[in-house]
Amino acid sequence: MATTTKDLPKNGTVAAPPTTGASPTTVSPTAAAPSTITPSIYKEPAPILDRDNPLESMMQRFDRAAEILALEPGIYQYLKTPVKSVIVSIPIQMDDGSVQVFEGYRVVHNDILGPSKGGIRYAPDVNLDEIKALAAWMTWKCAVVDIPFGGAKGGVRCDPRHLTMQQIEKITRRYTANMLDVFGPDRDIPAPDVNTNEQIMAWILDTWSMHMKRTEPGVVTGKPIVLGGSLGRREATGRGVMHSALRALDKLGIKPQSATVAVEGFGNVGSISAELLSNQGAKIIGISDITGAYHNDGGIDVEDAIRYSESHDHLLEGWKGGEKITNEELLTLDCDVLVPAAREDRITKRNAHNIQAKLIVEGANGPTTAGADPILESKGVLVVPDILANAGGVTVSYFEWVQNRMGYHWTLDVVNERLAETMNGAFDRVYATSLKHKVPLRLASYILAIDKVARTLRLRGIYG
Repeated sequence: MATTTKDLPKNGTVAAPPTTGASPTTVSPTAAAPSTITPSIYKEPAPILDRDNPLESMMQRFDRAAEILALEPGIYQYLKTPVKSVIVSIPIQMDDGSVQVFEGYRVVHNDILGPSKGGIRYAPDVNLDEIKALAAWMTWKCAVVDIPFGGAKGGVRCDPRHLTMQQIEKITRRYTANMLDVFGPDRDIPAPDVNTNEQIMAWILDTWSMHMKRTEPGVVTGKPIVLGGSLGRREATGRGVMHSALRALDKLGIKPQSATVAVEGFGNVGSISAELLSNQGAKIIGISDITGAYHNDGGIDVEDAIRYSESHDHLLEGWKGGEKITNEELLTLDCDVLVPAAREDRITKRNAHNIQAKLIVEGANGPTTAGADPILESKGVLVVPDILANAGGVTVSYFEWVQNRMGYHWTLDVVNERLAETMNGAFDRVYATSLKHKVPLRLASYILAIDKVARTLRLRGIYG
């Protein structure tokens, strides 16, 4: 059922996804009732193909860093090529007795530093280019924060909004069974991502453990606490954004108490980032979600907005705590800090000229396209890139894996203390690399990460 490729073509590898949420191979449609999946613990959005190609965007930045590092051609080819790309078909019986076939992916980009690590997303627009780009980002992200993981990513092309929980469980278990030769606590460790959550991680853990005849909590992260999940995991990405923002504000000479902040996206990452920055004394003047944005120069009551969202199907629509504006207007608010934590490709060459923030801290993956980078640089905007700013999630995933391997759980204070140490240390290394090479933080992050993986590869050598 699985097809493994080493280096698939860079562009056009997958047909455009259907709008129904099923893969192109469908035996019979179904009219299943919508499910009620709770939001993922750790969402990691990424670019989609009707905008800037995510693989091309990642490769543009990779190429610039590789040129500065003067990578040997062989090392360059090795680092840009995924270790493996696996495509599986996932046939399940629907509630009405019909059979529907979905398509699943898992890409292991690199495992030089250790087991590969990356989330699994369920979405109708999942495609191989997106998964390959995300897997590469995970490689560089783990290297930037200095944790012993390589990069991977997975996904299933489906639309959970039109599937029952029973159907989602069937998809998850069949996908896991098809990936038994890929997953493992010492090989490749999945985690939640877009439209997946701790319940789905529990099903992966159970399916893998049943086949292996033993329970192994370390095979996934982002699990329920009772199954070996870590305290602090849900807040980890937003907390990492907060640490990155505070470190960057210090470099700009701006005190948190005098900083104004706009946050795009009010899901897990955005709401927690806003709450934690507010707790540090910053004034949140703009927030948004898919229904629109809200602006209040006097300061937004973040806790009130969170309570409203939680009681209104996790949406802000109808909230009265600020003036209603568009999401595009929120991006260009006059503020000190902009946190794009909603989705991919939000800051592009078309609107980068209008950005007024002094600092951008990327809570989402891929919110800024490669075409916008030189514009923001020319405007003097300091950008803390995604592979650094939102690495709090994978860092606490690593902590969870370590606790599982030890069979001993840390307190929340210990988790948060070690997360702060990791994020602040990573920021300082990236900032020093930026000064050394006289490049923006994004390029410095790639230089730091690629150099670490390349040096490790040279020491280990090429087998064969």
